[in-house]
Amino acid sequence: MRAAPTILHLDMDAFYASAEQAAKPSLRGKPVVVGGLGPRGVVATASYEARRFGVHSAMPMAQARRLAPNAAYLVPRFTLYRSVSDQVMELLGRLSPLVEPLSLDEAFVDLEAGGTADDTASALEIGRQLREAIEAVTGLSGSVGLAGSKMLAKIASEEAKPDGIRLIAPGTEREHLAPMPVRTLPGVGPATADHLRRAGMTTVDDLAEAGEAELIRLLGKAHGASLHRMAIGFDDRPVVAERDAKSVSVEDTFDTDLHDRVRVRTEVERLADRCVQRLRGAGRSGRTVVLKVRRYDFSTLTRSETLRGPTDDPAVVREAAARLLESVDTTGGVRLLGVGVTGLADFTQEDLFAQAAGERAAAALPEDADAGPQGDAGDREGEGETEPAPEAAEQLAARRWPAGHDVRHEAHGHGWVQGSGVGRVTVRFEEPGSAPGRVRTFRVDDPALRAADPLPLVPEPPDYSSWPASRPKSRSGGGSPGAASRP
Repeated sequence: MRAAPTILHLDMDAFYASAEQAAKPSLRGKPVVVGGLGPRGVVATASYEARRFGVHSAMPMAQARRLAPNAAYLVPRFTLYRSVSDQVMELLGRLSPLVEPLSLDEAFVDLEAGGTADDTASALEIGRQLREAIEAVTGLSGSVGLAGSKMLAKIASEEAKPDGIRLIAPGTEREHLAPMPVRTLPGVGPATADHLRRAGMTTVDDLAEAGEAELIRLLGKAHGASLHRMAIGFDDRPVVAERDAKSVSVEDTFDTDLHDRVRVRTEVERLADRCVQRLRGAGRSGRTVVLKVRRYDFSTLTRSETLRGPTDDPAVVREAAARLLESVDTTGGVRLLGVGVTGLADFTQEDLFAQAAGERAAAALPEDADAGPQGDAGDREGEGETEPAPEAAEQLAARRWPAGHDVRHEAHGHGWVQGSGVGRVTVRFEEPGSAPGRVRTFRVDDPALRAADPLPLVPEPPDYSSWPASRPKSRSGGGSPGAASRP
């Protein structure tokens, strides 16, 4: 625990939905729901306008549509979200070498390690500057929590939402936590909360008053002791800069169960390609390929195959996933498929072969000889694309033109898909900095219409390469540290 509130937690506000509203002028101030749009889809993020209707993340999309039938329902655009996340993380990296990302839109920062804050006033000032910088660079808002520990900083940022800053002064942790429900503490899920409720404990103060011995008796030594420490406000976990991923995976839940074996294999190969794209995007390779299959009866099977060495070759991953599929009985239908790669490395098997060949060649050459190009093992020829089983026209249109995704028309410019079906796709033509645009409808196979990359939310963001110029000076009268503030 620290004597100064120099641990910062940033949480972007309704990140996916806010990014969509910033990119689409016609949706600003309106309810927006981002997630899987099929009958089995779930809500990833809901805008604050949609939350007023009771829509929240992890809710079934069908339920969300009943609560907010007039909201805009969009398919996630992770290319855009990662781009914005990179901008935010770059700003955080300017505050400290110790930045611990938790997701695309959330991270801890150790301000003390970066020399950017050492007391309440300087921490508040850097928090305010950070929020201003994020809005200027991305056009989005984030909420900031400041405290002497990670647990309290995260609680503070939640209390600051939306678009605020909140500081919990060191020394007030127990008083601040006391009236909160036990679910506030990390590691207390529904089952643990119900167990504690039956024992008469519903608030954090109840846990603190019960004592460590009683919590150990109820929950076991490790969990009980940890929970008691958190209940009295003690959390000494450091901000960890490196959170190395152990695996990369992708999965899809299908609107209707897949019965055709050829279609199942096609989907597995498509997922393998997507998985490799993410793997390469992270600059990694992997040695073990994992296949996940959830069948019609919700039974879930996983199969894995370990290769001779790490690879990022899509053909190798496709073939391994296809081999794994052969050992799975898909009779009755498949509702979910996933492909992952574990045993990550920063090199591939081909790198090792090339390195060894280079060493052998160098040893065989005279010291003054010019080293020529090394021969490679030859190009691999991937298997031909398998023809997918016929689909309904509306399903094909939805897959080709996902709602919310970017398109460009030769005559009308940049726009986004409002919806598709019955052989038609409806597009609204507008850009992040424009006024709300016009809506036009085209055939799904219109040659003038094509998919496009997302546009930046802020076309020309200000230069923050020298920010912060120096550590904000301590100020007296830095405002009420316990209150959330908003512009």
